[in-house]
Amino acid sequence: MDTGSAKDDGIIRPVRGRGEPVIGPDAVMVMVPSELGSLARKTGAEKVPLNDAGLPCVYQPKSAWKNLSLSGPFLGAPQAVMAMEKLVALGARRFWVLGWCGSLQDSLRIGDVVIPTGAISEEGTSDHYPIEELEAGPDQMLTRRLMDALMKKGLSFRSGRIWTTDAPYRETREKVLQYQREGALAVEMEMSALMRVGLFRSVAVAALLVVSDELFDLKWNRGFSNPKLKEATRSGAEILLQLAHSSAHQ
Repeated sequence: MDTGSAKDDGIIRPVRGRGEPVIGPDAVMVMVPSELGSLARKTGAEKVPLNDAGLPCVYQPKSAWKNLSLSGPFLGAPQAVMAMEKLVALGARRFWVLGWCGSLQDSLRIGDVVIPTGAISEEGTSDHYPIEELEAGPDQMLTRRLMDALMKKGLSFRSGRIWTTDAPYRETREKVLQYQREGALAVEMEMSALMRVGLFRSVAVAALLVVSDELFDLKWNRGFSNPKLKEATRSGAEILLQLAHSSAHQ
């Protein structure tokens, strides 16, 4: 969409700086440190030197994977959006996001896969990106391709809205119950903002989230050492990498 006139632009703008590379159109954004490292090793990726202080790492793979980029890890909407803005400035146009989430529904357990189709925003970044009457959501074509890839692999998933918050220690009983009633599948910290910036910057976003912990019974059941989480996250990372790779060569 049209992001407005020059007077509406930020004073500090995302740009490709001197000596920074042009990257391919497909970017895999990874919230999980272990999976970012695994994908970097698999693709022989090397860290990209950036002039912007404080941004998470961006990697460019070699040989057959060179038309895509990897970036992360991320924690929260502000950091993830800053990185997304930079990646757009470097040439990215399609974003494949891998993250974890906390289940709000008793039908979703640790290791299950969630595909966000919308978000309830309780983070502070989205409001800085006006999208008029549009509702923040992922790119439908990319999301359909992701769902098709999961079904082809025989991997089950749930799709629906998620809750994005800046304050994980303020996921109160009242809020969990409220968003359960509203049908939100899970809670995490980045997606509402990434989807909104995607619309604002006219780039495509799709995401795969794996349930890492459970809150649906108003207790915190952590699954961070659960083998099901590791297995599902690794499978999700491989699928997103392959989708980005095939998309970059179309």
